[in-house]
Amino acid sequence: MKNYLKLMRVHHYIKNFLVFAALACSGHLFNFEKMAAGIEAFVAFCMVSSVVYIINDICDREKDRKHATKCKRPIAAGTVSVANAWVLTAVLLIIAAICNGLAFHITSSLLLMLYLILNLAYSFGLKNVPIVDVTILVAGFLIRIMYGAIVTEITISNWLYLTVMAFAFYFALGKRRNELRQAGDGETRPVLKAYPLKFLDMNMGMCLTLANVFYALWSIDENTTSFYNNNHLIFTVPIILLITMKYSLDIEGDSDGDPVEVLLHDKLLLSLVALYLTVMLIILYF
Repeated sequence: MKNYLKLMRVHHYIKNFLVFAALACSGHLFNFEKMAAGIEAFVAFCMVSSVVYIINDICDREKDRKHATKCKRPIAAGTVSVANAWVLTAVLLIIAAICNGLAFHITSSLLLMLYLILNLAYSFGLKNVPIVDVTILVAGFLIRIMYGAIVTEITISNWLYLTVMAFAFYFALGKRRNELRQAGDGETRPVLKAYPLKFLDMNMGMCLTLANVFYALWSIDENTTSFYNNNHLIFTVPIILLITMKYSLDIEGDSDGDPVEVLLHDKLLLSLVALYLTVMLIILYF
């Protein structure tokens, strides 16, 4: 069972909490019907994201066996057979279809299908096309938020969409940057040959700057302050700056740049994220 959970990348489900972003920011987090729809959407997205990871691992099993850390993945290591991986994929797709059906909305269903199609295209070749590869990773973050917003019938600020987009580009470029630093020969990921380190550093800085600016603009936007009937969101800006500074410091080390791995292996960073969520909860609900 442990190998199957590892194959599903359960710890990466943390990214799928973006499905609740619109609900949390709407002030309706404790609305039972909307929360139920959000949970159904979350489970559906988790199942589909696991399907993507499994298919990617099946396609990359030979390359993963040559990688220092990816060789430990269940399929590459031989602890889960390819046949069993396909069976698990089918089961997860059925669960995803059931959960999506419970919170059914035509647009949200199309978004879930779009996420699956984009990521399958990524696994079957687009991950080797520079710029396109990181754009698909960014699209995954945006689709999560849009999917949750549609399922819970909540409109989300364009400033927040821009914020998430800029942060997602920063994370994706940071992942490529650290992969390049660790395996610059491009043997395990050919697209790395197309990315000069200077290009990645420069664009990471640009995206991080834009992300912080977009978030600050959201916090002081007239529509935002009037919606929440307070001006206190600006006090969360310093916390966001601290989080991004600590994250940036972490990926300057020997991390592979994966956002989930960076977050889960840094207690201080986790504490800052918890502080931000707590302050947001207090401002928006109390």
